[in-house]
Amino acid sequence: MRKRKLGNRLEVSALGLGCMGLSHGYGPTVDKQTGITLIRAAFERGVTFFDTAEVYGPFVNEELVGEALEPMREEVVIATKFGFADGRTDHIDLFYQHRVDPNVPIEDVAGAVKDLIAAGKVKHFGLSEAGVQTIRRAHAVQPVTALQSEYSLWWREPEREILPTLEELGIGFVPFSPLGRGFLTGAINENTRFDSTDFRNTNPRFTPQARKANHALVDLLRAIAEGKNAMPAQIALAWLLAQKPWIVPIPGTTKLHRLEENLGAAEVTLTPGDLRNIESAVSKIAVQGARYPEQMERLVGR
Repeated sequence: MRKRKLGNRLEVSALGLGCMGLSHGYGPTVDKQTGITLIRAAFERGVTFFDTAEVYGPFVNEELVGEALEPMREEVVIATKFGFADGRTDHIDLFYQHRVDPNVPIEDVAGAVKDLIAAGKVKHFGLSEAGVQTIRRAHAVQPVTALQSEYSLWWREPEREILPTLEELGIGFVPFSPLGRGFLTGAINENTRFDSTDFRNTNPRFTPQARKANHALVDLLRAIAEGKNAMPAQIALAWLLAQKPWIVPIPGTTKLHRLEENLGAAEVTLTPGDLRNIESAVSKIAVQGARYPEQMERLVGR
């Protein structure tokens, strides 16, 4: 798999693996050995960038990723938020503040991470769901290597201010939920029923009415995919890769065939004409439903 650089500093595979869904958030989780097998399968297929967090479990996902990647630790980049729970790694490659804390000045956070970097415990500093002013203030204290925020064909808000700021400052961008929490794969429709523990049950964008309305976006992706001998998910990921050379999406999955499908997106080429056609078609589709319940949206930084 081709490589990309985050923040002109950190080289990773063009597509990473978001590991959250293996143990958190999307209904029944996989057993540990299945998770380890999937993570190692991603590595064998060229993935060198793996994303986890303390809160996914909590701790369970970090432990899973740590155990899975222990044999190839020096060949991969592990990104987490607020630390590892055990001693499977002696350093964190990319250390994100998971959400901006309104009660702690971002300069203090950046300063603390700067100290960790000086001590050799962390290699790179990242932010998640931070706004432009927060990014600038943090970057002035400790250079930010990457911002992780939601970005996809059905959530394009980062294009307004975030992407221009990142380009100006030389910061990489790691889109999470690049497949719209599974919706852009085409495997979900208004009749899909989620497990009772799946957080999409509380997501306004996943009400049956919103799913029915938003299926126009999936229909568009499917039509483009047919012309490329590809899958809708591959078009959605290829579109993200085509936006900027410093964008590295991290789709997640629990299934090997979906992993292989997602990674195949790196081989899909969208021409300038394809991108113009997608832009024209998407501009006519009004995506329905907020991306988060109101109480969660308030956690997004500014």
